[in-house]
Amino acid sequence: MKGYRLKKPAYFLIFTVIFALLLTVVYAVEVSFNKEVEEVSETYTETPVYEENIPVITTDIIINRPYVDNNVKILKGFYDHKADEASQENSIIYYESTYMQNSSVAYGGVESFDVVSILDGKVIKITKDDLVGNVVEIEHDNNIISIYQSVDNIKVNVNDEIKQGQIIAKSGKSSINKDLNSHLLFELIINNQISNPEDYFGKKVNTISE
Repeated sequence: MKGYRLKKPAYFLIFTVIFALLLTVVYAVEVSFNKEVEEVSETYTETPVYEENIPVITTDIIINRPYVDNNVKILKGFYDHKADEASQENSIIYYESTYMQNSSVAYGGVESFDVVSILDGKVIKITKDDLVGNVVEIEHDNNIISIYQSVDNIKVNVNDEIKQGQIIAKSGKSSINKDLNSHLLFELIINNQISNPEDYFGKKVNTISE
């Protein structure tokens, strides 16, 4: 009995079918791979590596003193009804037969010194008062206002943007504290309340409660 042998046309047909199947498999694999690459690419492009609104470094702003001369000292303190008797006596102002509680702190002890801004801010008012002399008011963030009284040689104007530590005037004199000679009467208002400046120097602004 003779064995069955495929004729040439049959060989050609089988080869064509196998080749077509291989091409189909290769195409399917390639399409699947490209789809995965596109999905991964879209995932990384849609999600930024860095968030623009999140600072890398946070800076805590410290409230500075209104002067830089280390020889400057407190001449008259802020009147605090909770303070001891000696402190209260040193915070009383006597003017024309009247005793007044000091709502600011008087700094001096040197012939003359630069008066500087305690924080960045904006000059909102410059006035001249019969009792405390020239006055500069600066508004800061966090509902803080600093008031510099009894100053001379004012170097700023209303609406000026001020940097922390910038010189705004020189120490001067006032009618209410003639015996203090050259000095600065400094007043601090926080959240609309007159506050003792000595309680806030060196503190971080973001720790002040509203």
